[in-house]
Amino acid sequence: MLKIVSTKQVRLGMFIHELKGPWIDHPFWKRAFKLEDFADLKKLQTSVVKEVVIDTSKGLDVIQIEDDVQDVDPVVALPADDKLPKVKQVTSAEERSKAKQVISASKKAVTSMFNDARMGKAIKAEAAMQFVNDIADSIARNQGALISLARLKTKDDYTYMHSVAVCALMVALAKELGMSEQEVKQAGLAGLLHDIGKAAIPMDVLNKPGALTEDEFALVKLHPERGHELLMQAHITDSVALDVCLHHHEKVDGMGYPHRLQGDAISLFAKMGAVCDVYDAVTSNRPYKDGWEPGVSLQRMSQWAGHFDDVVFKAFVKSVGIYPIGSMVKLKSGRLAVVVDQSPKSLLKPIVKVFFSTKSNTRLMVETLDLSRGGVNDEIVGHEDPVLWGVHDVDKLWAE
Repeated sequence: MLKIVSTKQVRLGMFIHELKGPWIDHPFWKRAFKLEDFADLKKLQTSVVKEVVIDTSKGLDVIQIEDDVQDVDPVVALPADDKLPKVKQVTSAEERSKAKQVISASKKAVTSMFNDARMGKAIKAEAAMQFVNDIADSIARNQGALISLARLKTKDDYTYMHSVAVCALMVALAKELGMSEQEVKQAGLAGLLHDIGKAAIPMDVLNKPGALTEDEFALVKLHPERGHELLMQAHITDSVALDVCLHHHEKVDGMGYPHRLQGDAISLFAKMGAVCDVYDAVTSNRPYKDGWEPGVSLQRMSQWAGHFDDVVFKAFVKSVGIYPIGSMVKLKSGRLAVVVDQSPKSLLKPIVKVFFSTKSNTRLMVETLDLSRGGVNDEIVGHEDPVLWGVHDVDKLWAE
């Protein structure tokens, strides 16, 4: 859809269909293009061009906020009172299209960032922050849509998409912990940059389809320190980003790396990074293994004594949902269902799509069921592993 917007509202990831005004005043030689470079964004916003036409079918739309808040510039820093406009809440299905665009744009930015790091170029934190804002806005509209979609990564793009997913998870967790808007954005930036050190690791090692040798694993374990060095070289001084990059593989029992920190010696943000990093890793398809079902992943992670901080882990479970979007569950009626959205009424009663009968071992006509609504007599009795039931299209059921 074509839409005329102010240049103040333009952001990275938008497709510029047309620049309004005389062509001689335009700062670009091309008429239609996707805006993917922060320098181009600033060039446009400081030019005499006041309006542009964007194509929302080819790029991001403007940020949608409540009707009573107007003229918000999405590029500027946080307001002095550290409060952002209240964002309108939508369902997971409604947010999914926008979330896909944000993920696509963010993935391109992270890929470019990793490539720059490999070639010795400085990392552009200012441009990275633009995507943190986009991701945070999506999560504000719906907590689970982008997080669940970011989990659906291919084995080949895992390294880049992992950074996007951890950014989203960090934002959601920071909100759950009651952090300020500034701290939420710091957490998101830390998530986006936490694995930048893998740019210093050979791709054939990162994408190896089999088990790593001892030497290869030792090489991979250097990525927190390599990442910290890259951030320092790029003059990124944000203490949270530096800390999470260096310490997201530490464990509370002191058995992590690189410094074997334990307990309170690990910062809150690093403890958050540890949980978010592992959750996305175990729920994603990797070159050497398929990902675990989200709900099963949370159950298994809860049993890893000494790995995570208890308070942080419990907050994380609340942020993604006891039954995260994409989880396969069994209902009291004996039917299997996949979680498609959370209910604001209860974490134990999400919205699900029922699709299978365990009694007759057959597929059912798909039915959407809000377990929190009055009159619904079914309830979840536990998580189920799709593999055990021969179900291979769970993601298709909820993502489409």
